[in-house]
Amino acid sequence: MTKRRALLDCTLRDGGYVNDWAFGRENIAYLFEREVNSGVEMIEAGFLDERRPFDPDRTILPDTASFDRVFGTLPKKNAMVVAMIDYGTCGIENLAPADKTCLDGIRVIFKKDRREEAIAFCREVKALGYQVFVQAVSITDYAPDELLDLIRLVNDFQPFAVSMVDTYGLLNDEGVLSILKVFDEHLTPSIALGYHAHNNFQLGFANAAAALKYGTDREILVDGSLYGMGKSAGNAPIELIAMYMNEHCGKRYDVLQMQEAISTAIMDIYEKTPWGYKLFFYIAASNHCHPDYVAFLMNKRTLSISAINEILSRIPEPEKLKKNMKLIESLYLSYQTEECSDEAARAALKDLFSGREVLLLGPGESLKKEEERIRAFAEKKQPIVISVNHLYPRVPSTWLFLTNSRRYNQMARKLSEERDVQVIATSNGQFASDGLESAVGGGRQDR
Repeated sequence: MTKRRALLDCTLRDGGYVNDWAFGRENIAYLFEREVNSGVEMIEAGFLDERRPFDPDRTILPDTASFDRVFGTLPKKNAMVVAMIDYGTCGIENLAPADKTCLDGIRVIFKKDRREEAIAFCREVKALGYQVFVQAVSITDYAPDELLDLIRLVNDFQPFAVSMVDTYGLLNDEGVLSILKVFDEHLTPSIALGYHAHNNFQLGFANAAAALKYGTDREILVDGSLYGMGKSAGNAPIELIAMYMNEHCGKRYDVLQMQEAISTAIMDIYEKTPWGYKLFFYIAASNHCHPDYVAFLMNKRTLSISAINEILSRIPEPEKLKKNMKLIESLYLSYQTEECSDEAARAALKDLFSGREVLLLGPGESLKKEEERIRAFAEKKQPIVISVNHLYPRVPSTWLFLTNSRRYNQMARKLSEERDVQVIATSNGQFASDGLESAVGGGRQDR
């Protein structure tokens, strides 16, 4: 039996996180038409969200009637057109029966602790005649027994498909296949199985390919978006998946249609608001935690990466994906206040500097303006010269005063060449030891 594989384009929905779904009316129609002409089996036209007013320039709309106003006159040929509901943001009263609207299906996303009530809502959606997609957000957060319970709930009402959503891009190909295997072994054979990737580890495309290769005759659906446009690190690029499926799954997608759409409508958005692989998404994924924790710590702008990783490692496992900002703030403050003793270092510096003139050079334009006076003072007084967070090239420094470990990391190579410079580091940094003679106040809490 030929394996059944299908492709869903989620540009107009997931891509909307980048631009608040403001694609513009002409671009919405253009992108939809290109997607239809590419031959993808399914197109996700946007979000259903009753909290948002009707806006023909956006793909987040309050009810199915609004989708009809935007998409109702556009030819969809053989494509299945769907919209997504984040469970709790759009009541069933906002959905007309499926035969009265341009939408063929509804995808419902929910977190694991709301799975029972979300599945009950899915039943209501199915009763209206829609093809229902059960979208399990943050699939990596499900314990084995919770995953089996989800499958039990899904089997009980028989939706069109259930999708594993790798919300934070934590999976590699082995992880994808492991979860697919559990679904495939326990899910009713008639239910399609989907995979939605995110690109935190640059594995979105590779993981999608792994899902497509999985050895089952069950229908497998994979999501992609044009140029990977989407939330956080972005999604699997649909143009790459389509090319792969043409080569390996017997498909005949018109990839040129996708390329034209990217060139005409997507690149302008990307140039204004780029998405994709970024350091803090990578750090979040490598620590299996919510990206907002990493953003909070990186925004402090003094923490080294090792310090950030240390703080993230202290997040209790159940809280890692919950976006508990009070918790990360308390962990940061705790890290800040860990005990350290500067007494020995301060005493040593006091002895070294006793009775000597000191010239302190802070970074700024005044160093250039006052260069002659600085050099004259240095020649006359022969002071101890201390540069703060930089090395001033015009006046040789005997000491470098560092106030954070990020600056040290930036200067480490230069310091390794400046053997006549000794380092004073405050106790708010995590400083590597490179054999430099230094007086360092102990500890490693960044302030």
